[in-house]
Amino acid sequence: MTTRFSRPRLIDETDQRYRAHVEQMKLLRSNQRAIRPPRTRDLFGSEAEAALRDWLAQQITLSERRIVEYLEHRGRQAVTKYRELDAVWILDPKTIHVFEIKASMKAASLRRAIRQLRDTQTILRMLFPKVHTTILLVDTGIPQTPEESAAQLAEWIATHPDRPPPNEPPPTLADVLANLPQVRRADSLAALPDDPELVGLIRFSVDDIIALAGAENLHLDWDEDEEEEGDAETSEAAPYIYSSSESEPDEEDNPLAAALRKAMEDRARG
Repeated sequence: MTTRFSRPRLIDETDQRYRAHVEQMKLLRSNQRAIRPPRTRDLFGSEAEAALRDWLAQQITLSERRIVEYLEHRGRQAVTKYRELDAVWILDPKTIHVFEIKASMKAASLRRAIRQLRDTQTILRMLFPKVHTTILLVDTGIPQTPEESAAQLAEWIATHPDRPPPNEPPPTLADVLANLPQVRRADSLAALPDDPELVGLIRFSVDDIIALAGAENLHLDWDEDEEEEGDAETSEAAPYIYSSSESEPDEEDNPLAAALRKAMEDRARG
């Protein structure tokens, strides 16, 4: 079986080849449509990510090398891609721990996060024999009980009378985890699983993030009719995967899009 990935490098954002790639993407991007302004949830997600990265840094040594360059093979074509990791802990020359930070009100988003981490794990195993993975989940409204799930569905129907209702209520966190036997919940970094084949999961509430960052430093005024974009089960574009090929990349497939979004978020915070 032909390998899907090859020639990985773990780099930081100052890498010359990566910077040249970013500049190339800027040229490709110049004639494309403008990027939408970030929603309040987007801003909170970035702020929560920064808060949890600081939380991690107080306990472990995080690496600045959290961008993966690699080749993805599609038939006879090899496409250079860059994948930005949320946080990286290099324990020793043979062991690395990758953290995926996700703020979501949908339990199903865990399935997508695990798929992303599995690809990352496959790539990094060419560099590190042991690749541990953990999801830091910021729960922004995931239903915890069937009653909460039913109430969310009823509220959605009431606020969207002109749209066809979903076929079923949103799944609870327990519903999703019941079908993800490789996930192990933990209350701390010390309690994470030792087996690299398992995925650790630490859940944080919005109140936890407020305690870490301070309410004055967070965008918490989410519009009531504001929904999370994207379907965790059907969307294929990972927000941290940037590709380079002869065709023009999609908005979510290049580092310029991420850079512009970050700049807009910085302006909104200021």
